[in-house]
Amino acid sequence: MKSKIIEALLIMKMAMSASAQNQNQYGLVYRGAINENVAGKVNIHPMSYKVGSIDVSANVYTPASYDPSKKYAAIIVAHPNGGVKEQVAGLYAQRLAELGYITIAADARYQGASGGEPRNTDRPANRIEDIHGMVDFISRYPGVDTSRIGALGICGGGGYTLGAAQSDKRIKAVATLSMFNSGRVRRNGFQDSQIATIQQRLAQAAEARNEEVNGKVIYTGDMNITDEEAAKLPFALYRDGYEYYFKTHAHPNSTFRYTMSSLLDLMTWDATDHIDLINQPLLLIAGSDADTKYMSDEAFEKAIGTRDKELYLIPGAEHIKTYFVPEYVNQAVDKMKDFFWTRLKFD
Repeated sequence: MKSKIIEALLIMKMAMSASAQNQNQYGLVYRGAINENVAGKVNIHPMSYKVGSIDVSANVYTPASYDPSKKYAAIIVAHPNGGVKEQVAGLYAQRLAELGYITIAADARYQGASGGEPRNTDRPANRIEDIHGMVDFISRYPGVDTSRIGALGICGGGGYTLGAAQSDKRIKAVATLSMFNSGRVRRNGFQDSQIATIQQRLAQAAEARNEEVNGKVIYTGDMNITDEEAAKLPFALYRDGYEYYFKTHAHPNSTFRYTMSSLLDLMTWDATDHIDLINQPLLLIAGSDADTKYMSDEAFEKAIGTRDKELYLIPGAEHIKTYFVPEYVNQAVDKMKDFFWTRLKFD
């Protein structure tokens, strides 16, 4: 009972904090977010660049006393499915910049403040190319040492980061937090609960593609539910996700919905299909109590191409709680500090 009361108080505190952060000039909705650039401290720099012909909206974080004439290791941060750069991706980008890295968090194309139509298209090839694009951009940023670029992928961004790192050897060290294998879940259902309906859902996706050809975009994944309905959702990931994305850390650009036609690509992709191609150092971080942990377990087992790998579990943490609970965030950052410090040969 005591732990439940503490958890409820924590959520209330986070909700009040997020409400105050709605006034953040950069739109950041995480605790401790930068609201102004101050000399001698970590600074944030809103950026825009193109991947292909589509505009990408990004935030670059530079470390305290940043000097563009010096050389810094850099880390790209890929956001969760439905998330945007102003939420957990921004939090970890800022925390890593506090450790001395130049970091970048960018909205995936078709999502957030980035361009692309139809909106909320979620195709693995697009998300992987977005990660390549972040590497392209940060490689040209003043002060970045291109031989010391790492990657952090969070939730769905973690699965796509594993996909990108298989071929992009500019990424010298790979970390994921609460990794979510979008292909496996869209195909099999969460915790493999929808295997019996795979063919039915593929047919629906194909029909949705037909509708798009005729100008009508069909979406799936919306969470238009009440608080009471959310509390009855069968998985902690979805219950906590509702609280995080719609209550405590809501952002107007963040949404769970995606085009149903995206399932044609999602359901035939898997983050672990060629994971043996990753030969870079690999760190998978997950909550010990997360109902998504099975995805990090599988990725770790299949990542046989690297000898430098670790599955690090945060005791007592659930998936969404690693996004904002200070105790869990601090543990994750401390682990990343050790990992990136040694693998990127930090000066």
